[in-house]
Formats: sequence, C-alpha cells, structure tokens
Amino acid sequence: MARKSTRNTRGKIVNAAWKLFYEQGYEDTTVEEIIELSQTSKGSFYHYFDGKDALLSTLSTLFDEKYEELQENFPEGMTAMDKLLFLNEELFGMIENSISMELLSRLLSTQLTTNGEKHLLDHSRTYYRLLRKIIVEGQEKGELGKTLSAGEMVKLYALCERALMYDWCLCGGEYSLKQYGMRTMPTFLSGFLK
Repeated sequence: MARKSTRNTRGKIVNAAWKLFYEQGYEDTTVEEIIELSQTSKGSFYHYFDGKDALLSTLSTLFDEKYEELQENFPEGMTAMDKLLFLNEELFGMIENSISMELLSRLLSTQLTTNGEKHLLDHSRTYYRLLRKIIVEGQEKGELGKTLSAGEMVKLYALCERALMYDWCLCGGEYSLKQYGMRTMPTFLSGFLK
C-alpha cells in the first residue's frame, strides 16, 4: 500500500507540474505553484525531486501513463501494425495538445547532453515493454515478419518516433505532428510486414 501511495504522490506532482508548464510555460512556473496544484507538501516535493529541473525527465513518465491507458483500450480486432500506428497517433496527439514544444525541445536536448540517465532510452519503461509485446505477438501470429528481431523492430519504431518529434521541434511546429506521423509512420514501419 505504501508503494501505491508513493506512486500517487509522485504522480500528482508530475501531473501538476506538466499542466502548469503547458499553461504558463516552464520558466513562469514555480515549485510553490506545483505543490499547491498537486495538493502535496514541500517535503514531499523535495523527497522526489531536487528542484524544478528534475521534473523535465518525468515527461517519459507521462508518456508511459498514456501507454498504460491505451493498452487497456485497443479497439477489437486490431493487428500488430494497427496497434503500433494507433499508439503513435495517440501519443503524438497528446504531445500536440498538452506538451509545449519548448518543453519537448528541452527534454530532447537534455537527453543529448546529459551524462546521467537517458530516460527516453530506458528499456524498463512501459513504452518499450508494450512495443515488444505487440511486436512479438505480431510475429507469432504471422502479422509481422521475422527478418528483423523484435528488439530491432522496437529500436526502429522508437527511433522513428524520436526523429519525428525532433523534426517537429526543429521546424517550430509548422505542421501537425499527429497528422505527419499518420502519413509517415506506415512507410517507416512497412519493413516490419511479412
């Protein structure tokens, strides 16, 4: 029970922070505002995070929460490829509607320059486990080819998503990330098919 309470407290802080970052911008959001919105305490905040900058790495946590929600709601009868494209469409829609480009850019840049954890590459994340599960099931059912291993397919999928997010930030959001993903991901992933 203590573990769930810990996850809930940390989750409240993370969700409050990203809501405020999106609405007010990263620079204009204070730790005090995050504490107030999350209805937690200063002690709880500093138990989980060294400061506001430490929250940047939690974007991958928000992504994983989205994946956990989505894996429970796959429409009936989807193939493995349908599921992969569905996940991408939903994630990119979430990014466009609730994550500012400034923050996504910051996260991507910190992952390039950090000497510490590279959260986006952490293979224990829900993201990687779910992708692997879908791909392995797709290979077992004969929906996906076996020329590439499941691990190679997961790596390629993640690489394509990061490339599209990076380009979207680089181009200043001049196009819809979700729409562009819907057009390009099928081409990128076509090598997965038998």
